[in-house]
Amino acid sequence: QVQLVESGGGLVQAGGSLRLSCGPSGRTWSSYDMGWFRQAPGKEREFVAVISRSGGSTYYADSVKGRFTISRDNAKNTVYLQMNSLKPEDTAVYYCAAHRPGGSSWSNRYEYDYWGQGTQVTVSS
Repeated sequence: QVQLVESGGGLVQAGGSLRLSCGPSGRTWSSYDMGWFRQAPGKEREFVAVISRSGGSTYYADSVKGRFTISRDNAKNTVYLQMNSLKPEDTAVYYCAAHRPGGSSWSNRYEYDYWGQGTQVTVSS
């Protein structure tokens, strides 16, 4: 049962930008810390960024720090991932997910209970 819906993926040239959205799907997410993960072909799903319930705290993987920005609009029940200066190695399926309340590690994908279906991001060189 899909509870989160991502959109905004596509094909972009290296150096370009995309903004991903993770919108509502029959549930309110304002009480969850929300994260973005990505998975490239043949690789493990990896942490990208997370934002706290209030939006006051964020945390990024070193590989995207300074290029990606996570944000949220709780009134719209939507989380965003602004991706700038994209590189070919950013090519992956991007997933948003809701972090389990009381979990201890934002970067641990096993502490996320709800996931979207993913959106493909392809960066050409």
